[in-house]
Amino acid sequence: MSKLTDVPKRILIGRALRSDRLGETLLPKRVALPVFASDPLSSVAYAPGEVLLVLSIAGLSAYHFSPWIALAVVVLMFTVVASYRQNVHAYPSGGGDYEVATTNLGAKAGLTVASALLVDYVLTVAVSIASGIENLGSAVPFVVEHKVACAVGVVVLLTVMNLRGVKESGKLFAIPTYVFVTGVFIMIAWGAFRGLVLGDTMRAPTADYQIKPEHQGLAGFALVFLLLRAFSSGCAALTGVEAISNGVPAFRKPKSRNAATTLALMGLLAVTMFCGIIVLALVTDVRMAENPAVDLVHNGVAVGADYVQNPVITQVAEAVFGKGSFLFLILAGATALVLFLAANTAYNGFPVLGSILAQDRYLPRQLHTRGDRLAFSNGIVLLAGAATLLIVIYGADSTRLIQLYIVGVFVSFTLSQIGMVRHWNRHLATETDQAKRRHMIRSRAINTFGAFFTGLVLVVVLLTKFTHGAWVALLGMVIFYATMTAIRKHYDRVADEIAAPEGPSDDSVRPSRVHSVVLISKIHRPTLRALAYAKLMRSDTLEALTVNVDPAETKALRAEWERRGITVPLKVLDSPYREITRPIIEYVKSLRKESPRDAVSVIIPEYVVGHWYEHLLHNQSALRLKGRLLFTPGIMVTSVPYQLESSEAARNRARKRSEWNAPGAVRRGPAETGSGSGSGSGSVGSTDVSNKSSGGSSGGSSGGSSGTKR
Repeated sequence: MSKLTDVPKRILIGRALRSDRLGETLLPKRVALPVFASDPLSSVAYAPGEVLLVLSIAGLSAYHFSPWIALAVVVLMFTVVASYRQNVHAYPSGGGDYEVATTNLGAKAGLTVASALLVDYVLTVAVSIASGIENLGSAVPFVVEHKVACAVGVVVLLTVMNLRGVKESGKLFAIPTYVFVTGVFIMIAWGAFRGLVLGDTMRAPTADYQIKPEHQGLAGFALVFLLLRAFSSGCAALTGVEAISNGVPAFRKPKSRNAATTLALMGLLAVTMFCGIIVLALVTDVRMAENPAVDLVHNGVAVGADYVQNPVITQVAEAVFGKGSFLFLILAGATALVLFLAANTAYNGFPVLGSILAQDRYLPRQLHTRGDRLAFSNGIVLLAGAATLLIVIYGADSTRLIQLYIVGVFVSFTLSQIGMVRHWNRHLATETDQAKRRHMIRSRAINTFGAFFTGLVLVVVLLTKFTHGAWVALLGMVIFYATMTAIRKHYDRVADEIAAPEGPSDDSVRPSRVHSVVLISKIHRPTLRALAYAKLMRSDTLEALTVNVDPAETKALRAEWERRGITVPLKVLDSPYREITRPIIEYVKSLRKESPRDAVSVIIPEYVVGHWYEHLLHNQSALRLKGRLLFTPGIMVTSVPYQLESSEAARNRARKRSEWNAPGAVRRGPAETGSGSGSGSGSVGSTDVSNKSSGGSSGGSSGGSSGTKR
């Protein structure tokens, strides 16, 4: 089985990397940009459309508010980017918002931020992939017909790519991300040239459509609420900004400076593309509706349920480049691909944050461990599973999923900036150097404005999106918070319970006596080996124990025992209901009850077989006994294995397998000399003593048949 699983594993994720190769996986800025910023960069493919969709509720006349909404989003983007540049310099360890909030606002605030980010990362994967499927579906009908299956397939593909390691996945994602960014800038430049210089009239495919408003003539509070809802939808362009502050350790040195530069570049690119697409959408008369089948009208007739509403960026590209043109096809393909790859932001942020939370004992410790390729494999798989569940539940519908979005990210934005304000206040109280104080005061002002602005947006998002699905995201945050709190309490309770005391304790005091019990069913080689081992232990009391299920067999066992002259006393437990486990457990407990300060050692002879199917042919009473005895205090359980011939054959097979290497598991070339290490072949310098200690082979299993009654 080891051979069968190793081959596909190495083909999929490559050969394992040594721990000292971690430095080679660090990212330069040109690779870090698509790795950590693909989400905010790609969000310009759907954020403008979300703004127009909400404004269409009031009819076409409300579209003239979109430039002002875009301006508000731009101001917010620059505010958040400037604020997070302070974060990456002050907290470069990779904790990001979680570390800032925990250090400055306390553990509860940090856990709230962590819960919000974990939910947001899961939604990033689900929304990005669902949106990419819809973009691709406009050109490939098969994808639309099987959108859930296709979306799940993309999740699996991204998971495998990320399991190969951050650097390799970054190289794979860099090309489509840069093609997308270049394509959008070419579209904006060519559209501006055609409109301003050539004077061409560019018209989107929906330019002749009319929008039937759901609410005619909105004014006053209703109009303000609509504009705020449109603004909150446009804020989808900011999702993923925080991933860079969480991913600072993945940058090459100087880490903080490179991360801050990447943040600034990401903000500039995203803002320019977002504004350019909004302007071109207005110039080309793009028409969008929340319910296009009813609200979009063409020649006086509703377009109907068969109408497929293409995204804003697709309609703008068709108007600027022409339908079916080379640049149109390139941009359409790059848009769909980069939306898939936008999920990579979460694939890098979620595992890193999960690792930090696991180190702080808020998540299972397995999430803190790096896999074969030095990526946090367990976190990657957990993220993929959660995103897949959301995609299946919501049918890969980006319109429904996006309503859950944004809440979590603005919770983390706001608490992080409040934490940074307290960070600067704490340092200003002790800093005397005037130059440093001026820098801190400027940074505090940036973070103060960021906290105010993002807090205001959080209120807007909660008010405008709560009934549209944001409550689901809040529920997810509560579930994460409660789960992590329970895990931390468990770890703390266990740590307190097993902490070594300073003075003598019951655990360090030698037991008064050791009472050894050898479980037997009949006299054979495994029984004789177990008895010999038990005599070697020199226990204060030693006895053999069997259960009387069949009187004839028990009588024959007694006779054989006496004939062989075995000096160990044989005790027989009656079992009128033919049970084996219960009488043994009750007897052992009675020994403990009679002498609480004594230790009871239960010795179980076991068969070791070489094939998995042989386990089906042997009784598993040993496993049941060990499972029950595990919960009995003061009981020590010892297995004495006896290797059958099939296990010896398995041992030989294992020896041959140890000399075989899976494709890609060995780096070809001269071997490196060193103490205890190979040349990347995966071999270790230590001796495998597990077989020697158990007497079994690596191909066998020690959980085979027990020597007790069957």
